[in-house]
Amino acid sequence: MSDGIMKRMGLIFRSKANKALDRAEDPRETLDYSYQKQLELLQKVRRGVADVATSRKRLELQLTQLQQQSAKYEDQGRKALSLGREDLAREALTRKANMQSQITDLETQYQQLQAEEEKLTLASQRLQAKVDAFRTKKETIKATYTAAQAQTRIAESFSGISEEMGDVGLAIQRAEDKTAQMQARAGAIDELLASGALDDASGLGRKDDIEAELERVAGGSDVELELARMKAELSGGPASGPAAIEQGKPQDAQPQPHAQPQQDTPRINYNK
Repeated sequence: MSDGIMKRMGLIFRSKANKALDRAEDPRETLDYSYQKQLELLQKVRRGVADVATSRKRLELQLTQLQQQSAKYEDQGRKALSLGREDLAREALTRKANMQSQITDLETQYQQLQAEEEKLTLASQRLQAKVDAFRTKKETIKATYTAAQAQTRIAESFSGISEEMGDVGLAIQRAEDKTAQMQARAGAIDELLASGALDDASGLGRKDDIEAELERVAGGSDVELELARMKAELSGGPASGPAAIEQGKPQDAQPQPHAQPQQDTPRINYNK
């Protein structure tokens, strides 16, 4: 396998791992872990301050003892001189001089430890202030992240509801469209059946051409009769029946006047 393929596989693996870690990472846990590390560092600094202070105190005790011993040698030298023992006085002063060099070295170390203690104490105070500030910021970020996470979940829930309602709306729209289509189809079939363009397969209510034509003519006669009646009413004269329909048309023969019925002559009864 070539180096190029191996590099690509390594890049893909690292990108996949990074993406998986990014999904698994919780910023709140990361902040808590960082805060814990800062507390551990602060604890180490405090222990360092305590160690330096302990060393300084030990030197201080040694320095006090040496100073006391030096003062004792000085007193011994005075007493030896007062007794006329110059040799003893010289020995005591020699020991005092040797001890004085030790005292000087201890004082130098003591001053160094004291300066180091002050530096560590100041660093500890600054680190404590930073840790306190980080803790406040950490809690603020955690609260903000928790609120944003809750808002995101609520928004996702509303988004899911909106999608479901959208699906419901589409289903309702499809049902309405299908209903309107069925109604239109039913109306069209009724019209086709009524006009005779579409035969009724069941044979019920089927009419032949003669019956349909008779019904059409009868319907036209009724309309003509109604029209003649309305014309007669408007003209003020009686007009009814089929004669009114023929009004206004040329007639070949005038109708003969009806004969008046003769009145019966009253008969005289002579048998009274």
